[in-house]
Amino acid sequence: MAHGFTLKIHQTHHTIADFEKIQEYILEVLDNPTKGLHLFPELYLTGYPLQDLLLQQSFIEKYKIMLEQINEHSLGLKLDESKALLLGGLNYTFDEKGLPLKIENVIFELIPGKSLKKIYTKRLLPNYDIFDEKKYFTPGDECGVWKFQDKNIALMICEDMWPSNAHPLDPAYDIQLLLQKKKLDLDLIINLSASPYHLGKGEKRIKRGSEISGSLGAPFVYINRVGGEDEILFDGRSFLVNEDELIWEGKLFEADISELPLPDKKAPKYKLDDTSVLENTWESLFNPQLIKSGASHPILKPLDDVDCARTLAALKFGIREYARKSGINKFLVALSGGIDSTLVLTIVKLCLEEGQELEALFMPGYYTVPASFDLSEKLCKNLNIPLKILPIKFLHTSIRNAFNDSLSTPLEGLADENIQSRLRGALLYSRSNQAGSLVFNTSNKSELAVGYSTQYGDSVGALSVLGDLFKSEVFNLAGYINKKYNNLIPEEILLRPPSAELREDQFDEQTLPAYEILDGILEGLLSYRLSPKNLITLGFPREDVEKTFNLYQKVEFKRFQFCPIIKVKPKSFGFGYRIPICKERF
Repeated sequence: MAHGFTLKIHQTHHTIADFEKIQEYILEVLDNPTKGLHLFPELYLTGYPLQDLLLQQSFIEKYKIMLEQINEHSLGLKLDESKALLLGGLNYTFDEKGLPLKIENVIFELIPGKSLKKIYTKRLLPNYDIFDEKKYFTPGDECGVWKFQDKNIALMICEDMWPSNAHPLDPAYDIQLLLQKKKLDLDLIINLSASPYHLGKGEKRIKRGSEISGSLGAPFVYINRVGGEDEILFDGRSFLVNEDELIWEGKLFEADISELPLPDKKAPKYKLDDTSVLENTWESLFNPQLIKSGASHPILKPLDDVDCARTLAALKFGIREYARKSGINKFLVALSGGIDSTLVLTIVKLCLEEGQELEALFMPGYYTVPASFDLSEKLCKNLNIPLKILPIKFLHTSIRNAFNDSLSTPLEGLADENIQSRLRGALLYSRSNQAGSLVFNTSNKSELAVGYSTQYGDSVGALSVLGDLFKSEVFNLAGYINKKYNNLIPEEILLRPPSAELREDQFDEQTLPAYEILDGILEGLLSYRLSPKNLITLGFPREDVEKTFNLYQKVEFKRFQFCPIIKVKPKSFGFGYRIPICKERF
C-alpha cells in the first residue's frame, strides 16, 4: 500500500438540485481534519440527470451562489495541500446577455485555502437510451492526468471508460499514449460516475475497471451516486480494483462513506496495441437475453435468485425514493386476485417504512369469480393490510342502460370490457383523492409491449412497479419472494391462468400468444437486435411473431401516456424509449 496516501470515497445520496444539503456536506468535509483525497460522484454539485433544468435561470443562479459560498468558505481556511476534494459539477460559459453559451461536465479540485478549480472535462458524451448529453454538454479535448501528493492520477468521468464505435476516441488509450510520451508512471485512475442501474451492470463496471487498471498499470477507483430519479435508479456500488483484484465494493442502493489506503501499483498487463481485444462497448446493453430450451424456439432467460434479489432491492428502492420525494406516505393498489396486482401489493408492503400506510381496493364486476376475492382476502391477511371492497356491478349496469336508452345501441364487446376497467380506474382515483394516497400501477412489460391494457383503466397509476418485467419474470420474482418470506403469496395465485375477468371465461392466452413465446419475441424486438424475420428463423412460430409485432407497433399511443416505470433492465419503456406515435407500420 502507498504509505500515508488515503482515498475517502463519498458514495452520496442527495436529491437533484438540493443545493443547501450539497453545500452543507461539502463544507463539513472541508472542515473535517481527515486528510487525503476525497472523491465524489459525477455532477455531485447538482445531481443527475438534469435535462432542461440546467438551462433554467433560477437553477443557474442558485448553483452560482452555492459555488461562491463554497469558495468563500474554503478561502477562509488555512491552506492544507495534504487534502483535496474532487467534485463533479457543471462549468458554465455565458454570453454577453448572461445566457449559457457552453456547459461542461467537469471535475473540480477543491483544496482547503483555495478556490474551486476545473481540472478535467468529460470527453465522451453518451447519446443513447436514457442519455442525451450531446444536447447539453460540450466535450473536453484533453487527457486528464493530474498530480496530487507526488502521485500521477488519471481522471475520467463515467462514459470516458466506455469507448465504442459511437465515440471518436478512447480516453484510456489516449492516457496510455500520454504516459508513454512523457515517460510517466501512473499511480491511480479515478472515474467519477452517475451510472444508472440495470441487472448485471455492477459486474460489467468492475470488469471494465479491471481492464483499464490492467492496461494502465494502476489501481482504478470508481465512485457512483445513489438515488431514485423518477424511473431511473442509481445504485452506488462504487469500487476499487487493482487489475483483477476487487479490493472494495460499496453498498447497493445506500450511501457509503469509506476510507481506503491506496494500493501499490502493478505492471501493466496489456501492451498499447492489445487494447482492441478488450470488451467494453455500450452496444452490449442491447443483447437479447434469450437462451435455448427444449422447445423449438428460444425462451427468455429466467431470473435466478441473485437476479430476483437485486430486482426486488431495486424496486423497493425506487418505490421509497418516489414516495419520499413526492412527500406521500399513503399508498393504494387495485387488487384483482391475479399475479401482477398481488406482486405489486406485496413489494409495496415489504418496503413500507414507519408512518406509512398501504391499502388494497378490490372492485368486483359481473365476471369476477369467487376465487379472486378469496385469494385477495387471503393475501391481505398474510400481509396484514386492509382490504376495501368497492363493486363496479351497479355502475356497469347503469352505463349499459344509459347506452341503450340514450344511444339505442347496446354496450358490448371490447367497449363493454374497457368500460369495466375504466370504472375501476375512476373509483381507484376517487379513493386516492379521498384518502390522499399514491396509486401504484400494476401492468407488466408484456402487457405494455402489446397494449393489453385499457387506457385510463388498468393503465392508471403514479408509478409502474412491474413495467420493466415481462410476465414470466413476474412469476419468477413472486416465487422468489415466497421462498424468502415464507409463502406470503398464496400458492394458488401463482398457479392461476392469467385473466382480465372482463367477460365470461376470459383468459389472456385467448388473445395473446403463450407468455413463454410472447416474452421471448418481445425481448428480441425490444433489444433492437432481432427483426420478425430473425425471430422466425430462431424457431418462434410465424403466426405468433407476426401477431406480436403488429400489436407492438400499433399501441405506441398507449405507452406514450403511461406513467413512469422503475427501470431495472438495459432496455426499458419510458425515459430511454422514444418512438413516434404517428408513423407508417412496417
